[in-house]
Amino acid sequence: MKATIEHESRGRIRFRFSQKQMSLKQADLLEAWFQGVNGVLQVTVHERTRCLVVQYRGDRNGILDAVRRFSWEQAEQSITVPAQSTRALNREFQEKLVGKIAVKCVGTLFLPTPLRIARVLWHAIPFAGRGLHCILHRKMKVELLDAISIGVSVFRRDFATAGSVMFLLEIGELLEEWTRKKSIQDLAQCMSLNVDRVWLRADGNEILTPISQIQVGDQVVVRVGGVIPVDGVVVEGEVMVNQASLTGESVPVAKRLDSPVYAGTIVEEGECVMEVRQASGQSRYDQIITMIEQSEQMKSASESKASNLADKLVPYTFAGSILSYVLTRNVTRALSVLMVDFSCALKLAMPLTVLSAMREAGKEHITVKGGKFLEAIAQADTIVFDKTGTLTHACPKVAKVIAFGGNEEAEMLRLAACLEEHFPHSMANAVVEEAKLRGLKHEEYHSKVEYIVAHGIASKVGEDRVLIGSAHFVFEDEHCVVPEGEQEKFDALPTAYSHLYLAIGDQLSAVICIEDPLRQEAAAVLNALRVMGIEKTVMLTGDSTRTACTIAKQVGVDEFCAEVLPEDKANYVADLRRAGHTVIMVGDGINDSPALSEADVGIAISDGAAIAQEIADITISGENLWELVRLRQISTGLMKRIRSNYRFVLGFNGMLIALGVVGVLQPAASATLHNLSTLGISLHSMTALPNPEQKQLAQACKD
Repeated sequence: MKATIEHESRGRIRFRFSQKQMSLKQADLLEAWFQGVNGVLQVTVHERTRCLVVQYRGDRNGILDAVRRFSWEQAEQSITVPAQSTRALNREFQEKLVGKIAVKCVGTLFLPTPLRIARVLWHAIPFAGRGLHCILHRKMKVELLDAISIGVSVFRRDFATAGSVMFLLEIGELLEEWTRKKSIQDLAQCMSLNVDRVWLRADGNEILTPISQIQVGDQVVVRVGGVIPVDGVVVEGEVMVNQASLTGESVPVAKRLDSPVYAGTIVEEGECVMEVRQASGQSRYDQIITMIEQSEQMKSASESKASNLADKLVPYTFAGSILSYVLTRNVTRALSVLMVDFSCALKLAMPLTVLSAMREAGKEHITVKGGKFLEAIAQADTIVFDKTGTLTHACPKVAKVIAFGGNEEAEMLRLAACLEEHFPHSMANAVVEEAKLRGLKHEEYHSKVEYIVAHGIASKVGEDRVLIGSAHFVFEDEHCVVPEGEQEKFDALPTAYSHLYLAIGDQLSAVICIEDPLRQEAAAVLNALRVMGIEKTVMLTGDSTRTACTIAKQVGVDEFCAEVLPEDKANYVADLRRAGHTVIMVGDGINDSPALSEADVGIAISDGAAIAQEIADITISGENLWELVRLRQISTGLMKRIRSNYRFVLGFNGMLIALGVVGVLQPAASATLHNLSTLGISLHSMTALPNPEQKQLAQACKD
């Protein structure tokens, strides 16, 4: 792709592409493609000027080569962009906002007086209609105040004041609609698919294929814990599908032969082969949007409280206006009170504050599915962690493979990788990666793979049943035994590692030792959370008591429970909530999903199981646990700002009412100050929340 360098500084280059124009879809595609380039920290695309701004770290030539190599055809094949573009939404409302301001300026400066009056009267009709609707339905709402204040101004022939009030109200309504739609679209995209590759069945084999290459009529295999990537029909197998993200159904639905399945739903039990009917997977996007609009999940309690309070204050404002007229017999003073209401600021500033916090979290690679979850994070006093992939690194490594029964180490690792590659989990990924590093190619020579949640995997090779999983699964559930004469070797297994047990037939064949290093920042993060008000930290794990005890001491949790099943984790969280605690649950695996759902706030690691991410209320990248500290900072900062906004709105507007009653402020001045204060607090609500340095916080924890 041809491009010129417009500007360059250290770690930042601005390119201008040579093409004459750039569509919104192309801008989204360009931005998504460059976000995947090695060394790129941040990408911004300005479609109007055809400019690409890249902030990078490392080799400059690598960025230049990426620009040279870029082509629209290649990008369209490898990148799937959302069907609904936030960029398009922003463009639409920016044009509406600029248009309203331009029309207001032109009308004020150039229209003759009779036409300005006619324009004011025309614009007053919708406001009068909403006010009449309130009267007919016997409701005392803000729309009635607006209609009366505009009507009185028109009756007094004060058309300038009426026009200014309507203009500011329309701007407020536009900003509120923009905020609402942006919030809904952000949330919908969080709930939309983040599936890069799928298992494509072709010629009897399963091939890991980019989703962008999937066509209508292809057959895709989906197993337990996986996201159904596209709309289709089941052609083989039977599954229980969680459709809560789409239909709101709390109970999984059985899907059998010829049953339709939809993109974005989760397989909770079983596995199936589905035939693709809608390759893009976007046909249900609008239904997700509708579901969100109909739900109150997005709103925090503070937002709902603000909206309700605004309506409750309307009768008091109306009564104050009447009282002012009764006491002073001055229409101007009464109108000055009527021009001031609390609704605009409360109803607009609170959602903007929440949206700003959600956007701030997004910049920190934290996806929040609703404002109420940020509020719960701020109120939480207990945090529960899964161990593997959460307190420890998400990519554990194979330390060694110990073969039993005369088997070869390499062959056992090959077989383990062949089974584990079907089920994405941190320990499974470690086995697959180790086989790849050793150059062991594992052909699909086993039969159907069965996954037993929180236990392990079962399959068949020839006539032998093959198992891989925990000691509980292999020895207690399946009654496998250590080969004769090798008990001493088994007893001498290194205790510093987690163990995966591989059995063929009823005999132990190998033990894979998994190194599960603790995150370096884990202990400091827990200390920081305690400083910020978290009273209790807990670790739950299905691992052995020995391993759990070692990790618990290193990280410094208050309590830990080992060898727990998924239902045990959920029950533990439920017990904490019944005891009056507000609980955060942090996990990454399929077995964490019940506990994530049970907690007040479930936080999933983004590179963990798909079902965990879907069920969780918040997702963090998992690159660094300091994101939990930042999330707590954003949440507490949000609540402080909301309380500050309440004080300002009630105090400032109360002062305007008082000044209007005593005759200091005229109606036009009251309306102007009221609406300017609303815009001012809204702009302030959109600014970034404070971001204390992590190192300073860590030092405070040590002190």
